[in-house]
Amino acid sequence: MQRTFAPFILTQFASITSVISGSMVFIAIPWIALELVGSAATAGLVVAITGIPGLIFAPLVGSVIDRFGRKRTAVWVEFLTAFTALLIPLVDWAIGLTIPLLIAIGIARGVVAPGGGTARKSLVPDVAEPAKMTLDRANSIHEAIFAAGFAIGPALATFFIALIGSTNTFYVVALMGFLSALFAMLIFVTEKHEANDESEKEPFFIYALQGFKILFSNPAVFVMMAAIMTLAVIYLPTEMVVLPAHFTALGDPEGLGLVISAGAGASVIGALGFEKLHKRFSYAAILRMAILGIGISMFPLSFLPPVPLMVFFFFFLGLAWGPLLPLLNTVIQKKIPANKRGRVFALEMTIWHAGPLISMYAVGSAVDALGVGPVYLFLAAGVFAAALLVSFNRYIKQLNT
Repeated sequence: MQRTFAPFILTQFASITSVISGSMVFIAIPWIALELVGSAATAGLVVAITGIPGLIFAPLVGSVIDRFGRKRTAVWVEFLTAFTALLIPLVDWAIGLTIPLLIAIGIARGVVAPGGGTARKSLVPDVAEPAKMTLDRANSIHEAIFAAGFAIGPALATFFIALIGSTNTFYVVALMGFLSALFAMLIFVTEKHEANDESEKEPFFIYALQGFKILFSNPAVFVMMAAIMTLAVIYLPTEMVVLPAHFTALGDPEGLGLVISAGAGASVIGALGFEKLHKRFSYAAILRMAILGIGISMFPLSFLPPVPLMVFFFFFLGLAWGPLLPLLNTVIQKKIPANKRGRVFALEMTIWHAGPLISMYAVGSAVDALGVGPVYLFLAAGVFAAALLVSFNRYIKQLNT
């Protein structure tokens, strides 16, 4: 078979434009909420409520991917997600945006948005094969592209918030989403499917729930999901509520964009280094280094140093974060059959949505009551303690088999 990079490259173009779009929302939604009501607790509540659809529908999206195709799902999900982004500036222009309307649009977005990234992750082995890439290398590049998009998105969001306003920024968000759908349409690849998958005959709801059965029957994948759950519940509120509250009080959206982008930019380096790391360290060792490194890096940040120092420490946090997602992707792709891969990756997306729902409003309320510094320090200690528990779990060695 002739070596061809086109499907892999187009997948990465679809990924980076989608991630830029999503990471702009990551900053812009809580920023709009803070502008409307000035409360970190309310901003946390908005983020939490708009995450509910992702919790409910992500497993179903995984089933759609496995049953109807990875590329097809990637295309339609991005078109629908981009359309929901357009609703924010259009509603604001027509009748004026309020917290209930912001939540309603966020919920509509949350129904479809998780599917794009899940579909592309499931597609990586299919596009890596004609490029004759190892899974280590393909996932290293794929997650580096993701991190690059996440580095660009917050900076773009804060730039456009300052230039054209927070609601109009969603025109740019929608444009990036439409570009992602276009790139996905241009991917031509044969998707691998195992023959005689008995689960294909099951009713759709039972078929969707197979992802949980697969996860619990594979301890190595379960350990990785536990690490992701730790970060979703304890770490994500620092970027989605705590830091926006801090920089909103300072009136410095550019500072927030620099800090988040520094971490995301460093995670590009960490992700690209995953393949080389695996040549020297086992998967279990890489997981330990990553999750403990994130916890350690949070402690100096919790003292809220000046922006240049925050950028410095976030850079090290990003380096630790970088190899984590390529590792998760590779473990799932190696241990889970192709026909079931979408449902397992959908559970990962479910965790990312469910985790913040558990803690986001509580963190916002704590920030309002106690201030940013004490809450950040408490979360840093929580991430480090949970990282210790995950790192020394007895099943972690099964990652290497």
